[in-house]
Amino acid sequence: MRRVCDVAVSAFLFAIALPAMAAIAVAILWDDGAPFLYRQQRTGRFRRQFAILKFRSMRKAAGGVEITAGGDPRVTRVGRFLRRYKLDELPQLWNVLRGDMSLIGPRPEVPRYVDPNEPAWSEVHRVRPGITDLATLVYRDEERILAGFGDPEQGYREVVLPAKLSLNLEYLKCRSVLRDLKLLTLTIRYSFWPAGFNARSVKESILHRKA
Repeated sequence: MRRVCDVAVSAFLFAIALPAMAAIAVAILWDDGAPFLYRQQRTGRFRRQFAILKFRSMRKAAGGVEITAGGDPRVTRVGRFLRRYKLDELPQLWNVLRGDMSLIGPRPEVPRYVDPNEPAWSEVHRVRPGITDLATLVYRDEERILAGFGDPEQGYREVVLPAKLSLNLEYLKCRSVLRDLKLLTLTIRYSFWPAGFNARSVKESILHRKA
């Protein structure tokens, strides 16, 4: 049933977002040329790797670590706008339709940051990864948080990633259809209207709500 809902909702969202996605693609091509899509290997359900899709928000052939902190000079002008409103994630609706991802589920991680010996990862990889989840919503300002570390990658590995894993496990223990729907609604709300976002209140509203 969850998969049926994923396909139906993502197909609907993909259809209504198609004009906006076309406009975004044109804006990227105008700002920094082709390609307008970015593919990156991620670890999904049962540790199967797949290519996640995003609108390209960094300059072509930008090197460096996979982690992006606030003020990263590799991000293009259009990319800054896309990241602020999470519009770079829209192509992942196609990943949902393909079966790589779900609308709601733990965000798929870059393979190099996955520890196969960590029990938490085994739990997370039992379910299909998602476009959004509680950890993604709570850490929607992740780039700003990482900018506060002298070494953003180390801060991600040692502080942010463990905290997100903990939230993933906490949510999976109480997951329900109503909670998934509320997460999706809040993700859309704070993507387009980020003012007033409070990570603590969002976390409490999801985890402490009887659903």
